[in-house]
Amino acid sequence: MAVKVFDSELKVMEALWKEGDLTAGQLAKMLKEQVGWNRNTTYTVIGKLIDKGAVERYGSNFSCKAIITKEQVQQHEAKELVGKLFDGSAEVFLSAFLSDNALSDNEITRLKQLVDKYDGLKEG
Repeated sequence: MAVKVFDSELKVMEALWKEGDLTAGQLAKMLKEQVGWNRNTTYTVIGKLIDKGAVERYGSNFSCKAIITKEQVQQHEAKELVGKLFDGSAEVFLSAFLSDNALSDNEITRLKQLVDKYDGLKEG
């Protein structure tokens, strides 16, 4: 499921991904401490996420549950970034990314393994 999650909405999602299901009140308290939001701001953002299908609210205590995963959001954002700034080319994106970022030997090994994995999936 591809869902665009804006920065403010990401704060709610991060809390749910990290902590698991929380009540709207718990989210409001947490986000007041973390970013200074008032209760109404938190409830508005939760409502937007429910409308998008990213969060489900259930029970009489208004518990909130993440319906989409962090990985789904990451994949959507990565595709959008590559499409918007790099004409849809992962190669151009990686070239730009790697030009200013020194990778450790471990990171290089893991990236090679990822490429090999996806290359194998194409063949199979």
